Amino acid sequence: AAAGPRYRCAKGGSFPAPTVPQLLYGGKLDFLVFDYLSEITMSLLTAAKARSPALGYTPDFVSAAMAPYIKDIHRKGVRVISNAGGINPLACAAALQEVAKKADVDLKIAVVTGDDLMNEKENLRGAGITDSESGKQFPESIHSINVYLGARPISRALDLGADIVVTGRCVDSGIVLGPLIHSFGWNRDEFDLLAAGSLAGHLIECGAQCTGGIFTDWHTVPDWHNIGFPIVECSSEGVITLSKPPDTGGLISFGTVAEQLVYELGNPQRYLLPDVTCDFSNVSITEIPGIDGGAVKVHGAKGLPPSKFYKVNATYLDGFRATAVCPVGGPKAVEKGKRTAESILQRTRLIFSQLGYEDYSAVNIQVLGSEDTYGPHARRSIDGQSLREAVIWLAVHHKQKEAVEVFSREIAAAGTGMAPGLTAVVGGRPRV
Repeated sequence: AAAGPRYRCAKGGSFPAPTVPQLLYGGKLDFLVFDYLSEITMSLLTAAKARSPALGYTPDFVSAAMAPYIKDIHRKGVRVISNAGGINPLACAAALQEVAKKADVDLKIAVVTGDDLMNEKENLRGAGITDSESGKQFPESIHSINVYLGARPISRALDLGADIVVTGRCVDSGIVLGPLIHSFGWNRDEFDLLAAGSLAGHLIECGAQCTGGIFTDWHTVPDWHNIGFPIVECSSEGVITLSKPPDTGGLISFGTVAEQLVYELGNPQRYLLPDVTCDFSNVSITEIPGIDGGAVKVHGAKGLPPSKFYKVNATYLDGFRATAVCPVGGPKAVEKGKRTAESILQRTRLIFSQLGYEDYSAVNIQVLGSEDTYGPHARRSIDGQSLREAVIWLAVHHKQKEAVEVFSREIAAAGTGMAPGLTAVVGGRPRV
């Protein structure tokens, strides 16, 4: 074992009710971390806060992850870090304080703010910022602008004695790197160690993905219904051991961890984070034999100085979306389904022209079961025979809510059997 102390962090999922006791009572933890935020989550939380100033955080963190277990979390001395604060971390902390008060436990709750850049909206617009992919101008209907903060504010809060740290938008791996910086006192220029801590966070940031949750070889994953969530143990020298609680399902292997390693990585030699630029190109994953459920040792991360910039995510109202699905049976099911979908689009476009609406912003037709999702690599038939069963998935996007309501009504009126779902999408296309 590497010299020096080792600290254990575990990752709870976005559906925390079964995972918290699994980790809390079977994990022997120092820190329990929860990662709730995606780009689309930020837009949904923005919409929630617009309805009530007391909302804008993820309520499940308070009601399902913390409230039932807060006495045991306090008794065991496990410290909790989460980005569940969303766009309203102060309200999240206030809700946690009420839970602690009701349970009669004394917990120090710290809040990390500073990620909200909405006050800079006009300055950003004036700077001539455009969409990185399409070149479109800075949108008018901005709902949120948040910078991805790093791990240092989290480590500072822990240094000051926080039992629970609630953040807004930060990089996913930062909620693990922060406790490690606090535990080991890693300096700002110890880039290899910061990269190792970031790797630890990256491997468990998606919860059960690294324990076989979406593994390519899914058939090798035992007891998926009781899948274990990951525990990462890290030494002061940056050596990582990844495991899961005993008597849980799932699988930790070279394959499950390697798939998570390359997940959303981009350039493996320049993975850009606020605290360090990571080089994961020479990371080694070694299976540890004889451990129930599997475990791996991970090392080899290298670090470089971070850039002078932060990543920023902005969401804006980009219209409305409706989807419909329809099972189709019988000969030529694929052809029948496509014709049905195209006919509905043609019919609604006639109605749009009569009402003075513009055309759809986007349309997507997929025949599930015909390998449409494989694109040019699809195989369109089985044993040379036309498919006799398929599911048509039709999604439309429009600037006006009334237009997608027309679509939903026509789906129902056409008697296709399609089940429409109307969704108002705030920030439906997040711009980064």
